[in-house]
Amino acid sequence: MSKDKKQEPTQGKELSEWQKRNQEYLRKKAEEEANLAKEEAKRDSGKKEVSTTSDVETSLSEWQKKNLEYLRKKAEETKEEQESDISENTEEAAEAEQVEDQAEESEAAKVEKVEEKKVKTKKKATKPSIPRVHIWRAVTILIPSLLFLVFSIYLLTPYSTLKNIEVTGTVETNVDQIKEASGIRDSDYTFSLLLNKDKHAEMIKSNHWIESASIHYQFPTNFTIQVKEYGIVAYYVSGEDHYPILSSGTVETSPVSLVSLPETYMSVLFNDEQQVKTLIEQLAEISPEIKQAIKTIELAPTSVTSDLLKITMYDTDEVLVPLSELGKKLPYYSKIKPQLTVPSGIDMEVGIYSYSLADKALEEERIKAKEEEKKKQEEEKKKQEEQGNQNQTTQQSQSR
Repeated sequence: MSKDKKQEPTQGKELSEWQKRNQEYLRKKAEEEANLAKEEAKRDSGKKEVSTTSDVETSLSEWQKKNLEYLRKKAEETKEEQESDISENTEEAAEAEQVEDQAEESEAAKVEKVEEKKVKTKKKATKPSIPRVHIWRAVTILIPSLLFLVFSIYLLTPYSTLKNIEVTGTVETNVDQIKEASGIRDSDYTFSLLLNKDKHAEMIKSNHWIESASIHYQFPTNFTIQVKEYGIVAYYVSGEDHYPILSSGTVETSPVSLVSLPETYMSVLFNDEQQVKTLIEQLAEISPEIKQAIKTIELAPTSVTSDLLKITMYDTDEVLVPLSELGKKLPYYSKIKPQLTVPSGIDMEVGIYSYSLADKALEEERIKAKEEEKKKQEEEKKKQEEQGNQNQTTQQSQSR
């Protein structure tokens, strides 16, 4: 009954190849053991027949009975063992089949789970998703809006107008004058100054001293105004006052103190705006050595040249040159100077020639003396005429 129960799980199912081979092996082994037992029994019975045939026929000895009983029991045990092995193999096969069934069931469960996941994924995929283009559009709107909000908050704080301004390059001007010319106010936003720094730099040039200006920014609130001033070329002299004449041709309206004047400088004795600008333009074409040798420049017009200049050097030489040709003719002075042995005058009005200032002074004195003598003669003649007229008037009155 138990064997039938053990064999029930395998009924209706085909055995595997290994199970078939195992059953065949156990069956053959059981048959071999049974044959061996029969052969032993035959050998024992044959030996007995050779010794005593009569005893076999009549009755068996006690030892043979025991031996036969032992062999019969052994054969039964072997048969039981074979049956138990078969049943065990059958149980192992059933267990293997159960394991296979469980594996198949687990695989089926896995397949079902995978299919369930696929179904869930499909269900999720069927849900409407936000297109990427809409996400980017939202980002492009949100980020600028956030930046604008932060910037608006920054403008409401005192930090928005905080700025540190430094001015460099000033000699004749000061920091306050430069800041005033720039138009920068303390209430101006730092961000506004950063955007309009070129405009403010251009406004600084409204100061007649400033030739160029630039504004440099350094994070977070530092600004540097770098200026370059016009140089002083000469001084317009009026009495005891000295007014700087800049390299731009502008005459400063405020005189400088005598203490601040350099040891040597060029004095200009006229202040006509157009003539001064022309003078500065012409002097720009002359070497610094000649300009340093000039002491005074004044107008000495003649009937031929209305813009004739008289230039007096520190070595007492005098040069007569038209203002319009100053930059062209005055450089020849450096070539003529080595040939002069005494203080001389160089006339560049029409041609170029030199003369001794002493001879010219004597000639001027002689001309002056002649003019004075002529003037005296004219005065005496005039007096005589007046006296003759008075005598004639007296005579006419007496005759009446």
